[in-house]
Amino acid sequence: MAVHDHPQRHQGFHFPSLRRTGTAPRTTDTTATAAVTGAHVLAGLRLLTGFVFLWAFLDKTFGFGYATPSGKGWIDGGSPTKGFLSSVAAGPMESTFHDWAGAGWADWLFMLGLLGIGLALMSGVALRFAAVAGTLMMALMWMAEWPPAKHLSNGAPSMSTNPFVDYHVIYAVVMIALAVVGAGATWGLGKLWARLPFVSRNRWLL
Repeated sequence: MAVHDHPQRHQGFHFPSLRRTGTAPRTTDTTATAAVTGAHVLAGLRLLTGFVFLWAFLDKTFGFGYATPSGKGWIDGGSPTKGFLSSVAAGPMESTFHDWAGAGWADWLFMLGLLGIGLALMSGVALRFAAVAGTLMMALMWMAEWPPAKHLSNGAPSMSTNPFVDYHVIYAVVMIALAVVGAGATWGLGKLWARLPFVSRNRWLL
């Protein structure tokens, strides 16, 4: 009896791989979904952080009656720095902050810093510059409150809850992280900003 070879018999016996055909696309989809979700979370964090700075600027400018009493806003002749810096009662820069309190240059730098950082974070542009300026501002405010002190200069308890990490440190880390990951591209103008010629030539402006 003659045996005729059939081409299909030499292809081998292969079971379909459910793992390769079913799992890979699902893993890809999960990764993509996680990336989109992460981008949205960071964008939301950026907007919330930006609003913290922007609200501080608006309240200190117009005196909405929250941290700044009505009638004592910047436009009413009040000083955004006098109350805070003159009340510094601990740390190596206590006398320096007292000298700065209420100074015109200090008021302008502080308010322009709040406005610039707030607008940058809200719009998603110049996040690197905002991170540097915001970190410097938070470092100065941290030194003004001086969490390491257990007692104030008058001997009263400082009521510090943590000698190193407080909300100023958290804000600084958040701003640095937002700049590093480019969080302005989602729900912001980061992509358009990056395409501008002068920004493309000066990457530190991203």
